[in-house]
Amino acid sequence: MKKVTNWEDVSFVNSSSYRKSVLEKLDKPKTPSALSKEINLNKTHISRALSELMERKLIICLTPESRKSKIYRITDYGKKILEKQKDLSI
Repeated sequence: MKKVTNWEDVSFVNSSSYRKSVLEKLDKPKTPSALSKEINLNKTHISRALSELMERKLIICLTPESRKSKIYRITDYGKKILEKQKDLSI
């Protein structure tokens, strides 16, 4: 059975430059500090974007038990949503 694209998730990513930037930069596993430096955004904005993206299962935390330096990466579903988002001509 073919999976249907959840356009709500595409719109969710597209509606925030922070979420879009974080999702695009998680092509390789990274910490919030690395993302903050790479995107040039405050860690507060990075943390909020990471939480929102995790809620929608677009990214996962590879080190959920760590108290510091958690490592995140994009999921296959996140990659699919990112590709659909890039296809939009908005």
